[in-house]
Amino acid sequence: MKTRILVVVLCLACISTYAQRKKKPKNTKPAATQQQQQPQQPAGGINPNSTTSAKPSGTDTTKKGPAKAFEHPLDGYFKKNNILSAKVTPYPNLRESDAAFVKRVWREIDVREKMNQYLASPKQRLIDVLLTAIDAGEMTAYDPTPSNEDPGGDKFLVPLAQGKARSRMADSATVDKFDANGNKIGSKMQAGEFNADSVVKFRVKEDWIFDRQRSIFEPRIIGIAPLVKVKVGTTEDYQPAFWVYFSEARHVLATKEVVSRNSDATGLSFDDAFVKRIFTSYIVKQSNDKDERIKDYMNGIDRLYEADRMKKTLMDWELNLWQY
Repeated sequence: MKTRILVVVLCLACISTYAQRKKKPKNTKPAATQQQQQPQQPAGGINPNSTTSAKPSGTDTTKKGPAKAFEHPLDGYFKKNNILSAKVTPYPNLRESDAAFVKRVWREIDVREKMNQYLASPKQRLIDVLLTAIDAGEMTAYDPTPSNEDPGGDKFLVPLAQGKARSRMADSATVDKFDANGNKIGSKMQAGEFNADSVVKFRVKEDWIFDRQRSIFEPRIIGIAPLVKVKVGTTEDYQPAFWVYFSEARHVLATKEVVSRNSDATGLSFDDAFVKRIFTSYIVKQSNDKDERIKDYMNGIDRLYEADRMKKTLMDWELNLWQY
C-alpha cells in the first residue's frame, strides 16, 4: 500500500515539473541585454541616429552632385560598327612585266540614272563624303586646270589649298558694280552657295589591265572627279571641279555606307560600289594617238554608239585570248 502511494506521489511530481518547463517563455535573454539593444533617446524624443533628424528650417538639405551627361536612346536595335571599322582590301601586286595589255579609259557616271541614284541619296551623297574628307584633311583635291605638263588636267600634279575644292563647286554669277551716283562701272564674278543636288555627274579615270601572271583582265580606277556645268563661249559643258586620287580616297570611302532602296542593312561601302562596279556609266574618251575625246569627232546619239563600240572592243580583246 505504501509503495503505491509513493509511486503516485512521484508521478504527480514529474507531471508538475514538466508543466512548469512548458510554461517558461522562449526569450531567455536577460533584461539588461534587451535594454542595451534599444537605442537611448535624448530628452525631447529626437533620435540622433535617425536619418530624419530635425534641421533648422529654411536650409536646403538636398545634395546636388555633378550633372549627368545626356545619353540619347539607340535609334534601332543594334549599332552599325562593322562599316565604321572596315579596312581597305588592297589590290593584288602588279608588276610592269606582267601587264600584257593596258588601255586607259575615261567614263562618266550620271547619278540621275536608276542604278546610280544611291550616289546622290540625301542620306549619304558621294559629293558630301568627298568634300567633308577634303575639308578635314583626310584626302587631297587636285587642280584640274590643263597645263603644258598636264594637258588633260588629271595627273594629280597641283594640290588645291584648304577650302578651295568646296569653292569650286559653288555656282558663280556676274554681279554689276555701281558708283555712288548709280552708274555702272564694271562687273565681277561672285560665288554663290553650293547645292549638293546640282552635282549630277562624276568622271572616272581608269586603266584596263591584263595581268598575265593571274590571267585576269580587270579595271583599276585611278581618279574620280565631280563635274560642274561651265559656260564655254556660247555653249555649256561639264568640266571637273577637282580630281581625287582613288587609292588615297579608298580609306575614307571604305567607312561610308551606301544607301540602298532594297535594304537598310546593305553592308556595302562606296569603296565596294566602285571596286565591284555597282554602277552604270558610258565612255567619253579612250587613250589614242590624237588624244581626242568622242565628242571631238561624234555628235548626238552617235557618241553613245561609239562608246558602246569601245566597250565591246575591250571585251572582245579578252575573249580572243582564249580558245574553246
